[in-house]
Amino acid sequence: MSDDLVEVVRAHGHENVTAEHVSTLEFSSDDFLTPAGDCILAIEADRVPADFDPAFLDACRDHGATITATIEADGHVHEVTGRGHPDFSFENERSHVIRTSDYVDDRTVMVGAEGAAADVDRDLVAALADGADATLTLRVDPA
Repeated sequence: MSDDLVEVVRAHGHENVTAEHVSTLEFSSDDFLTPAGDCILAIEADRVPADFDPAFLDACRDHGATITATIEADGHVHEVTGRGHPDFSFENERSHVIRTSDYVDDRTVMVGAEGAAADVDRDLVAALADGADATLTLRVDPA
């Protein structure tokens, strides 16, 4: 697989990480997290969708594209697979959102995900709540 079809985002956990949301999962570039952010797994992301390579974006703009998100922190790994969508813009400059639904906005990096924040391994969530460094690796397998 070509390196231009992989995007890596580094971020950090936060004491308010609960990962209880049942339909979304998010990495944010914000430097804060309130208890209401129950879909956010990590903050202070070093990259946002607007930073992604155009070849990655093009590959993701197809219903048949398979997108895999690998979340790693403190030795724990969780993987979520979903698909692309023709309406992806990757223009957001704040956050990456993985969705179980087909809803698309400028933050969406995956639709039809097989899981959301509430499905993430609880040991991984605990590590993020303790402030562990996190990596989100997005890979696309074009249609």
